[in-house]
Amino acid sequence: MRLKDAKKFGNFKFFLQNSCYTFVSVYQFMDSFEINKIIAAVLLTALIVIGIGKFTDILFHVEKPQVSAYKVDGLEVASSTDSTSATEKEIEVVDIKALLAKGDLAHGEKVFKKCSACHMIAAGGKNMIGPNLWGVIGRTAGSVDDYKYSKAMIAYAKEWSFEEMNSYLIKPQAYIKGTKMAFAGLRKEKDRASVILYMNSKGNNPKPLP
Repeated sequence: MRLKDAKKFGNFKFFLQNSCYTFVSVYQFMDSFEINKIIAAVLLTALIVIGIGKFTDILFHVEKPQVSAYKVDGLEVASSTDSTSATEKEIEVVDIKALLAKGDLAHGEKVFKKCSACHMIAAGGKNMIGPNLWGVIGRTAGSVDDYKYSKAMIAYAKEWSFEEMNSYLIKPQAYIKGTKMAFAGLRKEKDRASVILYMNSKGNNPKPLP
């Protein structure tokens, strides 16, 4: 190759390389520009959506009433003055004669199985988690000598009459606050009447029915 031709080839090669570099740079610039446009468009859309949301909140703002517009009879806010109302309803005076008339000894024996995990009911029987309930109807509460009662039960010290036992069995912990007895209670009148009749029959001197 002649010297003159070589110089021309060298100039052409230099021009070609510079053109490639320029094209790549322009392409990269355009590519980044397009990406920036896309990002800007997304951000602008987000700002518009947020702005519309704020505007509608202001336009359609509604003040919430401090008191409910609808009042349902019988549903009042609980307060310290009426916190015991449910308990008072549970221990209200009942016609014990009419209640016991709903009971049945055989059913009472079945109901007592709920109690047998904690109580024995047998003459000379031992205390378990709870005291032996032999002769419990007519006995003074907290009076079994070799059983450790709660202070609440000892302080209660009333006779287990039919009425007392009925009220206690509705919900023991509500009737004598502080009792160790964790039993949930017997809500059905027939269950209470039946188990009271059954316990009354398990004693040396069953009390006469009213």
